[in-house]
Amino acid sequence: MTQQIIREAPAPDPLEGQQTNEFFYVAAPNEPILNVNNIQGNILGGFNKDYQALLFLEIENPNAFKHWLKSQIDFIATASEVIAFNRLFKSARKRRGREGAVKATWVNIAFSFEGLKKLTNDADSFTDDSFKAGLAARAVDLNDPVDKDGKPIGWVVGGPDNGKTDVVFIIASDDRTDLLAEVSRLLESIVVFTDEQGKSKSSGAKITFLEEGANLPPPLTGHEHFGNLDGISQPGIRGRVADNPKELLTPRQNPEDKNQGKPGQDLLWPGEFVFGYEGQNNDAKTLEDSKGQVVSAGLHWANDGSYLVFRRLRQDVYKFHDFLHENAAELNTDPRKVSAKLIGRWPSGAPTVRTPEKDAPQLGDNDDANNDFEFNGDDPPKNYFFRNDVVPPSKDATGLRCPFIAHTRKTYPRNDKTPGGGGPGPEEIDRSEVTTQTHRLLRRGIPYGPVSASTPNNPLQDEKFVDRGLHFLAYQTSIVDQFEFVTKFWVNNPDFSKEAATGHEFEGELTLGHDPIIGQSKNNKPGEKRTREFYIHLEDDQGKPRTKKLTAPEDWVIPTGGGYFFAPSISALKDVLTK
Repeated sequence: MTQQIIREAPAPDPLEGQQTNEFFYVAAPNEPILNVNNIQGNILGGFNKDYQALLFLEIENPNAFKHWLKSQIDFIATASEVIAFNRLFKSARKRRGREGAVKATWVNIAFSFEGLKKLTNDADSFTDDSFKAGLAARAVDLNDPVDKDGKPIGWVVGGPDNGKTDVVFIIASDDRTDLLAEVSRLLESIVVFTDEQGKSKSSGAKITFLEEGANLPPPLTGHEHFGNLDGISQPGIRGRVADNPKELLTPRQNPEDKNQGKPGQDLLWPGEFVFGYEGQNNDAKTLEDSKGQVVSAGLHWANDGSYLVFRRLRQDVYKFHDFLHENAAELNTDPRKVSAKLIGRWPSGAPTVRTPEKDAPQLGDNDDANNDFEFNGDDPPKNYFFRNDVVPPSKDATGLRCPFIAHTRKTYPRNDKTPGGGGPGPEEIDRSEVTTQTHRLLRRGIPYGPVSASTPNNPLQDEKFVDRGLHFLAYQTSIVDQFEFVTKFWVNNPDFSKEAATGHEFEGELTLGHDPIIGQSKNNKPGEKRTREFYIHLEDDQGKPRTKKLTAPEDWVIPTGGGYFFAPSISALKDVLTK
């Protein structure tokens, strides 16, 4: 019997039969029906809350923990609940013109490999080697620092010296009071567990770490601590949430391209993010013909589950802003323009591909435009800059508007030529965009820590140490081929996109550099300098492009914790992990 989603339809037309934008409800009868009552809510729906807490536990007594966990299953939010609420929230906000008309508090759970081994005998059947090794063991391969406070031995969570992270709870709410109430409920139940007969029992768990995150207050709402709008280019996901072929997880909002959700948002098969469904076909010739095989984690009960990567990334806002300010003065430009070159977007989220010379908040605020662009092709005439304030959906093969090292281009190169993409010989087809889509992530991060008073135009250092940064959270079905691939072969690879840049005019050697935001230097031995270099294009006095090498003497983003986890289905919680 098909699982039915709780009946809410997407804004702006919340009731079936009242649709005014028919393209929004394009039928997709050949896409799979997602088991939204069995999948946890943060994976496909996304909590999208202003307040969030992460609670980590060590399992000390597996049998007692199973008994306690069984009492918590009904508190775990499903995709059905979260998707329905998100649609209601958007509809109410659109009609009332403000937020706060409806609110909810959600809880999800995930387990490390070591945690699963304590609860089930077949955990070794998971096929992802990175998941089984754990993030701390993979830190050196990810070029994380091995000395000072960036090394795992000094992490505040997930390291070898600060307690085990067998379990992580994600608690999220629209209201901080409600968040704290739910966190308190969980903590109390762990410390003083009472079973269904009213008898006091041990929960079998020990609390090892708890930390809040929150959406930043105005004017930085929706932004990360460096000041840039975050979470814009999420992939669209194919699949239906009910029998009705028009009940799509990702509504089709681009009438010109049925293979996109919002304009510029390519649709991917759900097996890239949830086990038990078709994923992308890495050998396909085009995105339109990219349906692959059903993706398995190695055991049947893992279907409807997903891997969760958590990184606690501390941000040194002053050092980043000081770098922008110092280099802007040397280059005779504005610090925010230097930032836009390094990010690939202006603070508003407006992409530099479409507005290369200055920020355009009206573009950044437009979800149907701020992600509508590609990278490779359609360059302006040779030897001068595109000076339009806002250009139509466009491309940037030479990296004049969005440098090859820009964070948004490094982490999601779209149709840039990438290693293994093939072509463009007479017998070959360039499949770079097809292969790129097999390395995507569903990001669910949120900032932590207080806002800095620093700005790019006025860098200010804290009077005393302040810990602030990002709780990076991302779902996928292959840690090796998604999170780690992006980190190792794109973000940390100074030669990545060299093929795309070949044949264009660059001064000096053709080494493009690291991702300037989260890229990690390969110099991670004790005592080695963590210097990173990256190349950007600026204009000279005649308006012609010139290549400029920038050097960052140290990291601005420092890993201070994390872990690899598996978020199981509701049925796996009931039938496997509590038995």
